[in-house]
Amino acid sequence: MADKKKIAVLMGGRSAEREVSLSTGKQILESLDQEKYAASALDVDDLPRLATAPKAERPDVVFIALHGPGGEDGTVQGFLEVLGIPYTGSGVLASALAMDKMRYKAMMGSENIILPIDIVFLKSDTSRRRRAAQEIERDLGFPVVIKPSRQGSSYGTTIVTDAEQVADALTLAFKYDDTAIVEQKIEGTEITVGVIGNKDLMALPIVEIVPPDASGLFDYTSKYSQDPEKAAREIVPANISDALTEEAKDIALRCHRLLGCRGMSRTDMFATEDGIITLETNTIPGMTPTSLLPKAAAAAGIPFPSFLDGLITLALEGRG
Repeated sequence: MADKKKIAVLMGGRSAEREVSLSTGKQILESLDQEKYAASALDVDDLPRLATAPKAERPDVVFIALHGPGGEDGTVQGFLEVLGIPYTGSGVLASALAMDKMRYKAMMGSENIILPIDIVFLKSDTSRRRRAAQEIERDLGFPVVIKPSRQGSSYGTTIVTDAEQVADALTLAFKYDDTAIVEQKIEGTEITVGVIGNKDLMALPIVEIVPPDASGLFDYTSKYSQDPEKAAREIVPANISDALTEEAKDIALRCHRLLGCRGMSRTDMFATEDGIITLETNTIPGMTPTSLLPKAAAAAGIPFPSFLDGLITLALEGRG
């Protein structure tokens, strides 16, 4: 026991993604090498005890399995930084930037990474919201995707095909955040590219995502359902050209570096006739039985326990 590293798997939290986080955390706990690690579960409500615990009783690494606001946005990372406890994944700034889609898009757009054209609406601007349908139809056309700026797992996201649906879609998005993004709906092959590493980076095999119905929305159900009729199909490697494959991997590596990500990231994109269009970067991808990053790692010949082991090693790298 004395030779084993103490790993606290931080899961749960208070966001809408609590159940996803619990599933991720359970998968991690069950898969960590018991010969190397003494692992235990830690919920967000238990975090304050880390601040008062003697250093000898603190974990060697916190494996962050949280998703959404309060876990993926830099807040927990900042708390652990203050305590001096190493943790998996990206630091405060990278986490915050990736979580905030509005600021993420501004940053990536300035670096010549192509993203969907968008319009931003604020919950507080009620007069503009009343004219939203006309503005969207004039500047973007339909269909569009309406989503909250700071949320994950497609919560609050709607594909809108006509002006009459705009008000309800904005109302839904504003349940999760006070900023909503309206994007042109991209037509193409939906893909995601995982990256692992701190300085020496590796882009994993690309995963193609095929939603289960004609709506084309990779929503919460299609992401996490284990029912074949409801779940999206995931194809590794993606059925795209060699040129698009290289472009997508290059963009994922650039996003990882530009944000300053550590350990892992997963960048979602569309492969189109005109090239790659980037949607967003996730700094704490899910690790449930149906999650994309573990599947990509497995396709690269990295079994799940070895993948977790590598993330813990990266968490300790350069941190004493």
